Amino acid sequence: MKAKVLNLNGEVLEEIELPEVFNEEFRPDIIKKAVLAIQSHRRQTYGPNPLSGVNYSWENWGPGYGYARVPRLKTGSRAVVIPQAVGGREAHPPKVQKKWIEKINKKEKRKALRSAIAATANAEIVKQRNHIFSGELPKIVVDEISNLSKTKDLVEVFKKIGVYGDVERASKTKRHRAGRGKLRGRRYVLKKSVLLVVRDDNGVIRAARNLPGVDAVLVRNLNTELLAPGCKPGRLTVWSKSAVEYLGEWLC
Repeated sequence: MKAKVLNLNGEVLEEIELPEVFNEEFRPDIIKKAVLAIQSHRRQTYGPNPLSGVNYSWENWGPGYGYARVPRLKTGSRAVVIPQAVGGREAHPPKVQKKWIEKINKKEKRKALRSAIAATANAEIVKQRNHIFSGELPKIVVDEISNLSKTKDLVEVFKKIGVYGDVERASKTKRHRAGRGKLRGRRYVLKKSVLLVVRDDNGVIRAARNLPGVDAVLVRNLNTELLAPGCKPGRLTVWSKSAVEYLGEWLC
């Protein structure tokens, strides 16, 4: 399987043989399992104080009062501690000891990464994520893209290789988040756009940071969640030539 390498003006410079990883079997089930395992490591444990609902000075009135013999506040008559009474403790509160981390076998995780990489070269799968692009996939660009340190220069390259339309699509999807997260430092959400994968960073990761929906990453830090956000494989990906060569050495 061959692919074209584009220069920064969008012109075909050469053709290279793609690594075998781009021929991997498409396994969306394993990709989903791997993404959920990655996300589970970001879960924050939560739960009440172990003494919540029981840290009271209470007494049992005993018989003869015409009231249920349940624990009651010494300074009043309200029932406390027991879960079946109004004002009592919660019966089964969430525990901070709960293990949120989901495990995945090493071979499965590697299989998921290879499958997610192969999905980026399949135009039908990429279009199912509503990405907008022109030309053939995968998009491979010369290594000079790593030297771009200004956002406007990267925008020009994206326009010439036919992926900037997807960045504009993502910018139009920005909206207010539903729920309480609006008050907690994450007011806005937007769709994912282009993923830029490079071998070396000489400023391009910082340049890509300001583009809506765009992520830039070193190829050695690549994971399944970046390639399949929301467990949906087929993200529109731009590779540098040396990053593709590194895949052949890393995942062969």
